Amino acid sequence: MSEFIHSFLLFLMNLGYFGIALALMAEVIPSEIVLAYAGFLVSQGEINFIGAVIAGTIGGVIAQLFLYWIGKYGGRPFLKKYGKFLLIREKHIDLAEKWVQKYGVGVIFTARFIPVVRHAISIPAGISKMSLRKFTLYTTLAVIPWSIFFVYLGQKLASNWEQINELAKPYIQPVIIIAILGIVVYLLVITLKRTRQKRF
Repeated sequence: MSEFIHSFLLFLMNLGYFGIALALMAEVIPSEIVLAYAGFLVSQGEINFIGAVIAGTIGGVIAQLFLYWIGKYGGRPFLKKYGKFLLIREKHIDLAEKWVQKYGVGVIFTARFIPVVRHAISIPAGISKMSLRKFTLYTTLAVIPWSIFFVYLGQKLASNWEQINELAKPYIQPVIIIAILGIVVYLLVITLKRTRQKRF
């Protein structure tokens, strides 16, 4: 981890629960790192586990709401011009937008567990004017287990929390596979329903 990111993270974490939420809202540092460090603070007795998860969930959801509003009110012209600063490429938006338009809100939950797509999916959700209530619900349901998982790992790793990416891989890969399978099953169900509707 670079010295700047480490210093910035320490500054935010000195703000306690608010700092955790703020760090996730800013998305300057990957959520895995922020949550793992929050877990480390839990292991040191500086904050409690439930508070860290709540702060992580609030920050994670608000971060996605920002992207949703960018998609809803800025649209593609804004993203073509400034998307690179959000670390989201147009091809990722194209893919995510197709998923949302063709298969609806179900992909919002499962896509949260797939790298890159999990951030990009919020933008086409906004572009397609998805219900804010549904978007927030599905996003929250996905962010909660994500927050619990990394805060827990950070707590267990304690002073070794910076190794989170390496040590989390054996756990994250099966989750990604399950999420992809979940999307495939969901798409098949939707396709079958539409095929039956056309026949009748």
